Amino acid sequence: MATTAPAAPPTDGNKPKRRWGATVFGVLVLCVMLFPLYWMVNTALQPASGLLEVHPVPESLDLSGFRSALSDQGTHLLTSLAVALGAVVICLVIAAPAAYGLSQFKLRGTRTIVFGTLITQMVPGIVIANALYSAYVDLGLVNSYFGLMLADASLGIPFAIVLMRAFMVAIPREVIEAAEVDGAGRLRTFVQVVLPMSRNSLITAGLFSFLYAWSDFMFALTLNTTDDVKPITLGIYQYLGAHVGDWGSVMAASVLSAIPAAVLLVLSQKYIAAGITGGSVK
Repeated sequence: MATTAPAAPPTDGNKPKRRWGATVFGVLVLCVMLFPLYWMVNTALQPASGLLEVHPVPESLDLSGFRSALSDQGTHLLTSLAVALGAVVICLVIAAPAAYGLSQFKLRGTRTIVFGTLITQMVPGIVIANALYSAYVDLGLVNSYFGLMLADASLGIPFAIVLMRAFMVAIPREVIEAAEVDGAGRLRTFVQVVLPMSRNSLITAGLFSFLYAWSDFMFALTLNTTDDVKPITLGIYQYLGAHVGDWGSVMAASVLSAIPAAVLLVLSQKYIAAGITGGSVK
């Protein structure tokens, strides 16, 4: 009995062209998005000059802009680092227990609380800054590190609560009950069981809180009336006004301010992916 070979599956001759087209389109979009970053680095590596004298490709590398930026903005970079790290600590200390309570305890109005938390992120920053300034004057927190840390932490707390709650909801209830059977109280269960299992979401929430605080300009400008606490964003703003002719130093300061955030994103990208998607599947 003769056998016939199975028919070959139909092929679509347009698929390679479509893939190439999508790749080219993606590369073009990426180039457009990265061009400001390239121009910033390009300008920073050229001798001090006006914008009209900047070449598309550096003819000779000049690091004088970075030396000038470090000399003028080095203290402000350290200030931003201290404020951002303090904001991360405050954010996680507040958001982690709140997310645990909303995820594991049967509280009335949990959905309403989560929805209200999301709504707070829609309030314009200038409204919050003006309200905080009046309160800070009464509390004596104007021109203070702790005051700026607290204000910057408020930017990341709503996002951290929503993110960590989505992750902690997926923690099996049996694990928590087993810890309670072994004699662990709620606090010990939270610290020794829930937090280690929520490591990815903690890192993700902490990173975004750091980025919020690192890039903050509104609170830094509103809640500081002296130069005692001046983060890098405010330093670049005032630096631009004082040295508008030296764009190499301005761009060098911008490059230096972008390095910590870029390094953190590269080092923690796998935790970010796991932290964001970890709560999507229960």
